[in-house]
Amino acid sequence: MKASATFESGVLTDERPGAVKPPRDLWEKHKGGLVLVECPQRIPCNPCNTSCPTGAIVPFEDINNVPTINYEKCTGCAMCVAKCPGLACFVVDLTWGEEIALLKLPYEMLPLPQKGSTVKCLGRTGEIVCEGKVENILEPLKDRTKVVHVAIPSDKVGDVRAIEVA
Repeated sequence: MKASATFESGVLTDERPGAVKPPRDLWEKHKGGLVLVECPQRIPCNPCNTSCPTGAIVPFEDINNVPTINYEKCTGCAMCVAKCPGLACFVVDLTWGEEIALLKLPYEMLPLPQKGSTVKCLGRTGEIVCEGKVENILEPLKDRTKVVHVAIPSDKVGDVRAIEVA
């Protein structure tokens, strides 16, 4: 299937402006993680930028622009994860453990997962990709969007985008 046809389906399957992974050399060494923004359409939105305390998400010249990231400034704090209304921001920490990554995901459902519980990790279309362990749950902005920290196999960070709580 052509990338444009796939994108028109609403399911992002490839990198494009606004949906680019951090450079692999930075990603593998950066403790705390780096933001991964999957916002490939020009829409009037900028909460990721305005919530970023370090300026890692570069100010937009036009509010319709897709985000660009200065990875040298990113601390992996996940403020953008909690603030993004499109649930398009994630933080990936590939330094979490050997062959285990920590994925910081937005979560707005009930019931909340419990710290230490095992959850099903889902791909972009809702398919089960793997299981993960909930390491932490934060509510950094106190506005209902939680940030769930899930430990998953590091080779699955490109696939997991949500969790299912039993």
